[in-house]
Amino acid sequence: MRHYPGLAERVRSQAALQPGLYGAIDFTAAPFRHTADPEVRSTLRPRLGRRARTLDDERTVELIATTTLLGDVVADPYASLEPHYGTKTLVAMLRRACHEGIDAVPDAPEELRAFVAAMEDTPSWVDMDLVEEGARLARIGSALTAPFITRGVFLATFLNTYAALPMALTGALSGARAARRINETSNFFAVTTLPGALQRHREGFEAAAMVRLMHSMVRFHALTRPGAWNREVYGIPIPQVDQMPAGTVGSYLIAIKALRAKRGFGPGERAIVEFNRYRCFLLGLPEELLPTTPEGIVAVFNGRAALLRDDFDDETCGALVRSSMEAYLRPGRTPFDRAAERVEKAWSKTAFAIAFCDFKPSEAARLGVDFSAVDVGIVGLTYPFLAGRLLVCERGVKIPFLRDGVDRYLTGLVRRRLATYGHPEFVSDGADYARA
Repeated sequence: MRHYPGLAERVRSQAALQPGLYGAIDFTAAPFRHTADPEVRSTLRPRLGRRARTLDDERTVELIATTTLLGDVVADPYASLEPHYGTKTLVAMLRRACHEGIDAVPDAPEELRAFVAAMEDTPSWVDMDLVEEGARLARIGSALTAPFITRGVFLATFLNTYAALPMALTGALSGARAARRINETSNFFAVTTLPGALQRHREGFEAAAMVRLMHSMVRFHALTRPGAWNREVYGIPIPQVDQMPAGTVGSYLIAIKALRAKRGFGPGERAIVEFNRYRCFLLGLPEELLPTTPEGIVAVFNGRAALLRDDFDDETCGALVRSSMEAYLRPGRTPFDRAAERVEKAWSKTAFAIAFCDFKPSEAARLGVDFSAVDVGIVGLTYPFLAGRLLVCERGVKIPFLRDGVDRYLTGLVRRRLATYGHPEFVSDGADYARA
């Protein structure tokens, strides 16, 4: 590879490190899902940017093509021990290593040692004070807005057949499992914003390790189950490029705002971007997918969409969207829980319609979301309270004598959110795959 030789070598190393998992994959050929053909429709929406800009950018095209074939070179070998140890033991060993250190795990396999060591090998660019400041600012959204839009944003994963297939294959987003996976996703993004959560031995660090293991177990079962995965069409399951949007969407929105104002990042914005970058590092994303400038972030984010072949298969994508929208996420069935669920769904549907359907109910229905005027009405009724509270907190964290009190309020609210999400398992059971 011309622009990213080190990244290309990491991709090729997968076959040498794990021939049983990756030996049959041709890493010199792009899978069908990746397309740089201007005549082929991609997932990039016209209002997000001109696709020709990406196709003319050799570096971005090469970066997206390369990371479309990149799994997790340290977590995948550990997940591949599942036939020997079993899922529960792998999870228990990883949790103990996160809590107490690798030496606390009796007879820890070398694969686990390499996995944990990679997460502990903090890059030189990380400024933990800046990351902590970014987490403090990110707590505002985590406490006040994320609970009302996460489901709608979560659905973005399912709007493309090639990106959605791993979840469909696992059966993890059908029936009751849909609620569990949505709550686990919400839990991860919330817990990582808690004070000090991303430090070694803390809950955010452990959550990132568990998410990596879950993704690697999906890859292991998909690639080793006969006939379960078409490598020529889909490449590898859950490649790093598909994990990038969820981890950097906050940075992307900030970058869009900065570019429209024709400026760089402000201090607070820079802190949030660095917080997101470090969280993505813990999830295994390569630094090449984590630019630092507004221009770079937008180029990579839009580049992935511009090079992903468009396809929406109702049996895969539509089914996942519908099951996710129908899932009941609250911990109880009290009148308050039911009312809160209805408000959250209205906000999630509206956010989905704005982001992906140009606010058109007919387009939302085509994609599997029943969006109506009732949802807009509920959003309108609750908007003054939610927006007012958000505005007060955004201003409060900037006022010295109010800052600590507001942050304590937000931290407490995040912890209450975590209680409603439930205890995350972050596992993918291969026994469920046959039913997918």
